[in-house]
Amino acid sequence: MATFEYENLIESIPDYPKPGVVFKDITPLLADPDGFAATIKELANPYRDAGVTKVVGAEARGFMVGAPVARELHAGFVPARKPGKLPREVAAEDYDLEYGTATLQVHLDAFGPGDKVLIVDDLVATGGTMVAMIKLIEKLGAELVGIACLMELEFFNPRDILATATDKQLHSLVKVQ
Repeated sequence: MATFEYENLIESIPDYPKPGVVFKDITPLLADPDGFAATIKELANPYRDAGVTKVVGAEARGFMVGAPVARELHAGFVPARKPGKLPREVAAEDYDLEYGTATLQVHLDAFGPGDKVLIVDDLVATGGTMVAMIKLIEKLGAELVGIACLMELEFFNPRDILATATDKQLHSLVKVQ
């Protein structure tokens, strides 16, 4: 259970990036030193003894929470990027968003056998981004140890989608119904 009142520092922006979507703006939370620190600590806590060697976060907001969680766990950070953003050979995975489709890529040597990988993102909605990261982890031979996010949009039933790809449970700090 979250001990910080994150909702007070997350702004809801209606009709962004398109009509009907309510964008959850975490920049006020990131700008608040106590809120940002609490976010990173609480995302990392369940995985402190899991032997995490790498944390992967999706472009771009996943970088903002994933990289500090990696530092907190003394693990490496792997950026999952949009096509054309990584300079070396990549593994790629297509996925669906709540408002479109996209592709994620990681370098082929981002992780591999022996790596224990934690997925960290700011938000899970339909679960497509996380399923794509799970597939990339598996494709490169690493082990998924967990999935953590700041916000879970429960009305999209992301846990059902994630259950089709892994038996790992989702750890989220804020549940939006």
